[in-house]
Amino acid sequence: MLKIIIPTIMLLPLTFLSPHKHLWTNTTTHSLLIASISLQWLVPTYYPTKYLTPWTSIDQISSPLLVLSCWLLPLMLMASQNHLEQEPTIRKRIFITTLILAQPFVLLAFSASELMLFYIAFEATLIPTLILITRWGNQPERLNAGVYLLFYTLASSLPLLITILHLHNQIGTLYFPMLKLSHPTSPPSWTSLMSSLALLLAFMVKAPLYGLHLWLPKAHVEAPIAGSMLLAALLLKLGGYGIMRITLLVNPSSNNLHYPFITLALWGALMTSAICLRQIDLKSLIAYSSVSHMGLVIAATMIQTQWAFAGAMILMIAHGLTSSMLFCLANTNYERTHSRILLLTRGIQPLLPLMAIWWLLANLTNMALPPTINLMAELTIMITLFNWSSFTIILTGTAILLTASYTLYMLMMTQRGVLPSHITSIQNSTTREHLLMTLHMIPMILLILKPELISGIPM
Repeated sequence: MLKIIIPTIMLLPLTFLSPHKHLWTNTTTHSLLIASISLQWLVPTYYPTKYLTPWTSIDQISSPLLVLSCWLLPLMLMASQNHLEQEPTIRKRIFITTLILAQPFVLLAFSASELMLFYIAFEATLIPTLILITRWGNQPERLNAGVYLLFYTLASSLPLLITILHLHNQIGTLYFPMLKLSHPTSPPSWTSLMSSLALLLAFMVKAPLYGLHLWLPKAHVEAPIAGSMLLAALLLKLGGYGIMRITLLVNPSSNNLHYPFITLALWGALMTSAICLRQIDLKSLIAYSSVSHMGLVIAATMIQTQWAFAGAMILMIAHGLTSSMLFCLANTNYERTHSRILLLTRGIQPLLPLMAIWWLLANLTNMALPPTINLMAELTIMITLFNWSSFTIILTGTAILLTASYTLYMLMMTQRGVLPSHITSIQNSTTREHLLMTLHMIPMILLILKPELISGIPM
């Protein structure tokens, strides 16, 4: 564990000491090296926890998410290179520092073996994202978005802290490998109901559940590209991962707590897909689509069967890569036209023909076309939900239909149509952008060949 965390922290002096000419090269290369070392976590073992130290334990659920978070740091650095071009060097260094600071906290949160450490890391990721949004956003509304993000997260996670302390009093330990063996169950009472609700609610806000999702479109629209990628690909997964971990302590089906959550998640997938169909803002559309995908993840984690957990894990990884790629594509359009409105940036395909291929590929993976891991995940989750109650096929089927329609709507609006008159000349797409899209796409295409790596089932 330390051989990843210490190099990640050592990226900070590298940022401040490397000369201006080599700043981006150094940080990107070294974070790519760290990402390649982190692939060792995917090695299958017979043991339930692969690397067990007193404060971290990596098992089948957390290793794919850890590798994903290591993989995304160089991609975030590559994506933010262009819009920082005009800034003085010291501001570039501070921006990279903010990005790198988020990384150890995310790694800690995904690998902590102790509930209290998990809570601290879970909350600490908020600070760098808040700085990213409120300092490097594009519009003055970014302050409003930062306030939304801060207060949604804080209001939901204070009950979580109190419940964690209460649990520590009751059980006497919060060590995950220990809890897996002991399976502490609380007798059905008002206290247990309230505590399990408090434990689940914090992660439901982070994940986000429909109804608690209002901070997400705001934060995504106002954040710079690196902030959007970090938010969509990693911080949303903290919510799903937390639910998977916490259902060990709280059995929601014992006091019928899973009904409202599954209903809200599926209904929310339907509603946000319908909202996507009438969005005019490109980044807002992608943000709402990630709410609908994470709704499926929440519904699956509430059922708690092997199949459901496998489907939720695969969907989290697939969604992390897909939505991150879509945000990068939206950002390439935004940097050229300085507008996120779909009506003002249509018909880009004749101007950037190579980018149109990436748009097509990203939209097809978002639609869950075979052979992508998105399809495997969505099918697994649909089968699980259908097994739990056959009525859910109506909701999930309509949601998938709507997903396909808004994805095609996004593709048609950005690539086809009459070119608006105000776009006269546009910069060519750079090699950096093509490399960025390729690095998003390669894992998505290759993972379907061996999905056991990310399915969360001990091999």
